[in-house]
Amino acid sequence: MSHFTMIFETYLKRTSSFIRFLAVGVVNTMIGLTIMFLLMHAVGMSYWLSTFFGNMTGAIASYFLNRSFTFDSHVPIAKGGFRFAAVICSCYFFSYTISRMLSVGISSDFPLQEKDFAVIGGTAIYTVTNYLGQKYFVFKK
Repeated sequence: MSHFTMIFETYLKRTSSFIRFLAVGVVNTMIGLTIMFLLMHAVGMSYWLSTFFGNMTGAIASYFLNRSFTFDSHVPIAKGGFRFAAVICSCYFFSYTISRMLSVGISSDFPLQEKDFAVIGGTAIYTVTNYLGQKYFVFKK
């Protein structure tokens, strides 16, 4: 048994679903943010396309990790997948729209650009709304 597996079995399975959700989310968020910023700054892609592709990259892995690890759900993949997609899309548009609206007019003296601030704020809102949607709609027991 690997060291990681032993830690997982000993500690993480005993934590709350929100802590496990956050652990899965840390990986997905880092991947998503990396893709968002690369697409926006290296490729020159728009805010909306960058945030969309960044979030979708982590979504597939997130579904399977949250289904088995976070919520220990036996919801059929087809049913859960449809609900998951609905929650992801709803949370995405809600979170990043609100964040974009709140970031308008950020001072140029602020160390982050307006759209970068919107990405970070949207990510925080998305995390909370996504957890609630997955726990109470997608993987409810």
